Amino acid sequence: MTTLDIQVLLPTRAEGVRHGFGHLREVVRAAELGTLSGAVVPFDPDGLESWSVAAAALRDTRWLKVVAEFHPGVSTPVYAAKGSASLQRFSGSRFAWRLAVDLDPAVARAHGDFTVGDDHYLRAAEFLQIARGVWGGGKASGPGGVKGEFTFEGKFFDVLDGGFAAPLSLVPFPQVQLTGASPAALDLSARHGDVHIFTPPTLAAAAQLTELAAAHGRTVGIGVQLSAVLREDAAELADAPFRDEADFAGTYAEAADLLRAYAAQGVSTVVFDARPRIEETYRVGEHLIPLLENPVLEGV
Repeated sequence: MTTLDIQVLLPTRAEGVRHGFGHLREVVRAAELGTLSGAVVPFDPDGLESWSVAAAALRDTRWLKVVAEFHPGVSTPVYAAKGSASLQRFSGSRFAWRLAVDLDPAVARAHGDFTVGDDHYLRAAEFLQIARGVWGGGKASGPGGVKGEFTFEGKFFDVLDGGFAAPLSLVPFPQVQLTGASPAALDLSARHGDVHIFTPPTLAAAAQLTELAAAHGRTVGIGVQLSAVLREDAAELADAPFRDEADFAGTYAEAADLLRAYAAQGVSTVVFDARPRIEETYRVGEHLIPLLENPVLEGV
């Protein structure tokens, strides 16, 4: 079976707010002890700020990859790149990005963003081009660029004589996760994404993404995010909370079969939305991962 990068969503409100960062740390601890490869902090308009949560999670772990989802309108790409380079240096290059590109219009306006339509994706493309460009000094060869070698003029962002010097340029650029199944979302990922996270109903669009990426001389990893409730047997599953709300509810053996089927379709990343967070994260690590062959143990 293809090796799977198994991640879990972290809490940003409700449980997390009620119990404070102690609850967050317990979920992170469950993920690390369970040998999950990563944890995702979702962009939550009414919850804790994702970069702050990610920084706390990175501090409290030794090898867990932490993905912060954020809206590209909240920062300049240069500032986001510099903050990320700092987190990469402090965490041993375990920080990753997920962009929340196309927000609900009411949420976007509440955050001061009045961008409309496919301009969301054009802005995200510029954001990623600039962030990568200043990181590598404008050179396609990657990290190790020279300050002052990158210039960019776009619709949303301009940079003149930018670029990071060492030591900021010497760490790997964060893995970029993207989402969505619209033509604009797939095109953005084909050009600029590293991993594209689908929902189970939209996974069929993965084949189109693979073709689009190949046309640009690129490959993009395929991921699936699903809410799941897992138990030992049907009797135990019948009493499980959140069962009726989950994308998948089944036994550990059934979940392992599902993940093998995903892997056969080219899926390399699975993100579990598991609630209640602490208990379900422990279950994934203790009962599901041992059923899979060669789970990923290292971060990006």
